[in-house]
Amino acid sequence: MDGVKKTGLRRVVNATGYSLCGLKAAWRTEAAFRQEALLMVILLPLALLLGKNGVERALLVSVCLVVLVVELLNSAIEAVVDRIGMEHHPLAGAAKDLGSAAVFVSLVLAVMVWALVLFDSL
Repeated sequence: MDGVKKTGLRRVVNATGYSLCGLKAAWRTEAAFRQEALLMVILLPLALLLGKNGVERALLVSVCLVVLVVELLNSAIEAVVDRIGMEHHPLAGAAKDLGSAAVFVSLVLAVMVWALVLFDSL
């Protein structure tokens, strides 16, 4: 790096590139991310069809994206912990377990929102 902080449009372009690299890495290395992303290919169009109004559609789409966000953060936690060392340490285990728990909670949230929105439609 040249030591000069990027600003303006150059910073936005660089940030977009880094984000796309992160998504590509997640797709390449994280089976759970691939599974959840493929599920979103099915759920996002369904959300647009099944939601009765903009708020319902926004809720259904949002919780799907929240799952992907949490999965990406969990993958980042795991990568950092693994980078520090592969030997077992209670704090490393706790960090990975907490990240996994966050993914689980986001999945429960998604199921609850979908169930509530769809149940209300009946």
